[in-house]
Amino acid sequence: MTTTTAPTHTHTRSRLAGQLAELGVEREGVLLVHASMRTVGPVSGGVGAMVGALQDALGQGTLVVPSFTPENSDTSPHYLDRVRGLGERDREAVRASMPPFDPATSAAPSMGRLSEAVRLGEGAVRSGHPQTSFAALGPLARKLMADHSPDCHLGEDSPLARLYDLRAQVLMLGTGFDTCSAFHLGEYRVPAPPRRNYRCVVTAGGSRRWWEYEDIVLDDSDFAELGADFTRAGAGARIRTGQVGSSTSRLYPIVDAVDFAADWLPAHRAGAAARALCHSSG
Repeated sequence: MTTTTAPTHTHTRSRLAGQLAELGVEREGVLLVHASMRTVGPVSGGVGAMVGALQDALGQGTLVVPSFTPENSDTSPHYLDRVRGLGERDREAVRASMPPFDPATSAAPSMGRLSEAVRLGEGAVRSGHPQTSFAALGPLARKLMADHSPDCHLGEDSPLARLYDLRAQVLMLGTGFDTCSAFHLGEYRVPAPPRRNYRCVVTAGGSRRWWEYEDIVLDDSDFAELGADFTRAGAGARIRTGQVGSSTSRLYPIVDAVDFAADWLPAHRAGAAARALCHSSG
């Protein structure tokens, strides 16, 4: 879900930076951004000016974005949607056409224009996970992006945990809580989270190959509901809402989001499973 007001004019970098400061973006801080440029509206200078406005608001802070690549996996919802209705030969053709992940060159088209602009920015650093990498600009970029374990999407060995340790802020720039990657770290912090196998294309020894690994089950299907409860709960007092460009945006501490999710998920998902079992026809 995204939130927006009808755009009435082209937004300038200086005005956007001022709105971000008014919203509460901390100078010299660390900021994780999920963005919809469509809801922000027209920006003079395009997406590069939006990146500049974020950097202006941060000063010497560090800007972080998701740079996920579900396009190189045959276990992702993206792939399953792409091959739905295809025969086995056509499925194999799709799999054969998938390029291996390269942190220096692999695009992340499903993450949106702002994430791609940060990834391609001068001095940007990208983490090494072949499906759920992040990209960052700023003095802490290299520290935050280092040591992203290839078998840990969004858990303790990922940039999300480093952002939590540094008490980063999260900015939902015209996007809804259904896109909140911070909630995924909460999934790792519930007791005995369910696990599954994942598979994607990587480069090993100079050759393209498929790699399979195990990690926890990632499920964002209830994140909008989780976000609504997060907003209503006591933590909601620390969620700041305001206009940035033509969008209604939200800013909050990542620690609050992760801790709330870790408490919320076990009860709500267990309850949903129990209800499904009670109503099962089998």
